[in-house]
Parts: sequence; structure tokens; C-alpha cells
Amino acid sequence: MPTTNPRLDRSLGTAGVLFLTLSITTPASSLFVIVPGSLQIAGTGALLALAIAGVVCLATALIYAELSSAFPVAGGEYVMVGQTLGPAAGFVMLGVNACNNLLFPPVAALGIASVASTVLPDLPPVPVAIAVLLASTLVGILNIRFNALLTGAFLAAEVAAVLVILALGMAAPVRNVLPLLLHPVAPVGDGLGPASAANIGLATSVAIFALNGYGAAVYFGEEMHAAPQRIARAILLALAGALLLEAAPIVAALVAAPDLAAFLSAEDPFGTFVRTRGGSALNLWVAIGIVVAIVNAVIACILANGRFFYATARDGSWGRPLDVWLAAIHSRFGSPARATLVSGGIGIAACFVPLRLLLLLSGTGLIAIYAGLALATIVGRKRGRTDNAPYRMPLHPVPAIATLLVLAAVAWLNALDPAEGLPALIATGAQMLGSALYYGLVLRRRGWTAQLHPAP
Repeated sequence: MPTTNPRLDRSLGTAGVLFLTLSITTPASSLFVIVPGSLQIAGTGALLALAIAGVVCLATALIYAELSSAFPVAGGEYVMVGQTLGPAAGFVMLGVNACNNLLFPPVAALGIASVASTVLPDLPPVPVAIAVLLASTLVGILNIRFNALLTGAFLAAEVAAVLVILALGMAAPVRNVLPLLLHPVAPVGDGLGPASAANIGLATSVAIFALNGYGAAVYFGEEMHAAPQRIARAILLALAGALLLEAAPIVAALVAAPDLAAFLSAEDPFGTFVRTRGGSALNLWVAIGIVVAIVNAVIACILANGRFFYATARDGSWGRPLDVWLAAIHSRFGSPARATLVSGGIGIAACFVPLRLLLLLSGTGLIAIYAGLALATIVGRKRGRTDNAPYRMPLHPVPAIATLLVLAAVAWLNALDPAEGLPALIATGAQMLGSALYYGLVLRRRGWTAQLHPAP
């Protein structure tokens, strides 16, 4: 049964946190679900886009590393911002993060039926998503060390799927990668034409999203031994792993695809590549590996969500009866069981919302989150709030300023898209406004703040 013991169990090392974080980043499912859009937009320029995204994400990872080293708290980003920019900014960050965190598991779970169609065609998306979310939530209640081992095993299957593509590409290359990088081409009609700078820029936005997830390590900071000294390494290793596991198979497929134009314009380029080069049986096993990767990401994200909502309740965000109930720790498993159940239950309910609306509500929250963290790093240094951080990013404040400039460009590109980009920006603005109003009308009078407990 849950107890009111406010402490999570410190039972994870760097490897355990890395397994959980890479599972959220889920490079294999990003490769099959997100990267094809980048290839359709920029063609072989997706390689350059991924390289640019890698530099941008490195800057953001350095920000996460310093702030997580200073504030390795389960609340994650809202605590970092609240401790540096003040409680109002902290709760605005909490609101945006809550929307983004809660909506990822149902969005990912609803996509499983489509990815699994190679294995089991005509699967109903909503029942499959509900079953995956329910099972993942029940698993998420268990001990965090068990979950780290489980996600590590699932991650091995994910890596195996990536290695299949890499091996097939290396076994039968038909072109050199260097011209593809120096003179990128993109699908134009039934053929190929030069990839424009605008297309590469748009593909960079997609690539940044595909690499995202490395900062999730902070949600497990209270369960990590010597977190202030070790969490930065887990974050940077997670980014390096995601970049390697996405870039290597892209290169391998590009140099070995029999028909480059068909590969770049395909809806399922990597599945088609595996089927063409390795046969239907191998493609079946790769498809199973991608389904496992998505399920793994759902499990890891629900684990992170449970810790996030546990921290918000511990900080007194929702009213005393609910806060006390949500902040309970399971006496046997040492997990925030009730907060995990609530986050999983919300994800199950969200499965009945149209997928397009879920994607819209997810908005461009990542822009707001990254921008808040970049400002938190600059202000935290100026006010001395991060002086206790064992890890200090190099070249400060260059990574933070570079991140802000890139985010401004990404926001501008989204604003130019009236169909999806602009509504997503409006949705994120509404989340920020609603959070600010709740703080101003309710929480400010209670003296709410993002707290540091347990102490780093």
C-alpha cells in the first residue's frame, strides 16, 4: 500500500538512468515514424539537417546537464525554471510540460497499430493503445530498478532493429555518401532535384524533434546515486546514443537504396529498404522490434510522468487532499504509484480524442520548454542559483544564446504555416496563459514555489 513517505528510493546508477532516457528518446521508432517526413521534405539534405539538429541539441543538452546537476529533482524543468526565474515562470513551465508529458504516451500508443500492420494487419488503434497504456501503467508502478532492467532489455531489441538496417546498407552499397551530403537532392515529381535551404531548415525542425528526450533523465534524478555528479553524463550519453542510432542507419540506407528517388519519397522508406534487401521475414522481425521500441517508450514516459506529477503534488500544486494522495510512495515498490496511475489513466482517456487534436494540443511546447531552460541557465548563473552544480557547461552563455536564436527561427517557421504550425503556437500560448492565470488567482496566495526536496 502507498505511504506518505516523501522519498523515492535511490537505486539507479548511470546505466539505469541512461536506459530509461534512451527509451524515451526511442531512436528506432523515431527513425521509422519521424525521419521519413524529413526525407520527404529535404531528401538527402536530411543528413545535413540531422547534423545541424545534433549541434542544436548538443547546446540544449549542455543546458539540461548544468541545470539537472544543480536541481536533480523529479519535477524536472518546472523546478529548474522556478528556482531561477521565479515561481510564476516555474508554474507556467509546469503547465506546458504537463500537456506535453501527458499527451506523448497516447499519441505513441495510437501509432502502434499502424506500425504493427506488417505483423498483424487491421488492428484497431484505440483498443490496442488502451491495452498498451494500461499494461505500461501497471508495470510503471513496480520498482524503478526492475523497470530500468526491463527497458534496457527492450532497448536491446530496438538497437537490434537499427543494426539490421546498418548491416544491410554496409553489405551492398551502390553510391558514395559524400556527394549526397555536399550536393543534397530531394524528391521533385517522379525524380530528384536540388534540395533547397528552406527544405533543409524545415527538416532540421523535424530532426530536433526526432532527437528529443535526452533531458528526461532529470525525472529520475531522485532515484540516482550521486545524481548531481552523474546525471550530466547520462544526459550527454543519451543524446550521443540517439544521434548515432539515427544517423548511422540513415547513411546506410541512402548509400544502399536501389532506387534513391523511390526511397526518399516512400511513406515507409526503411521498412521498404529492409524488405527489398533482406526479405519479408527479416522485415517482420524489424517491425516487431519497432513495436517493442514504441511500447518501451510508452513505459519509460509513464514512469517519468508519474515522478513529474508526484513532484507537483509534493509542491502543493492541486489542493491539499489531492496533493497528499498523489504524493504517496508505495511502501513495497518505492514508486509514486498513485501519481503513475493518474498519469496513465489520463493517457487512456486521451485515446478517445482524435489524434490530430492530440497533436495540436501538444502544440509547440518544446519551443517554450527549451526557451525557458535557456533563460534559466543565463539567469541562474547571474543570480548564483546554479553555483552548486558540479557540472558547468563549457562556453557559457553561448549554448543558451544559440538555443534561443534557433528557437526563434523555428517559431517563425511555424507561424508561417497556417494549417498546423500557427494553431500549434496558439495552443502552446493558451497553455501558458491558463497556467499563469491559475498561478495568479490560486497559487500565489498560497505562497506556492517549486521546492528542492530532497536536497540535491
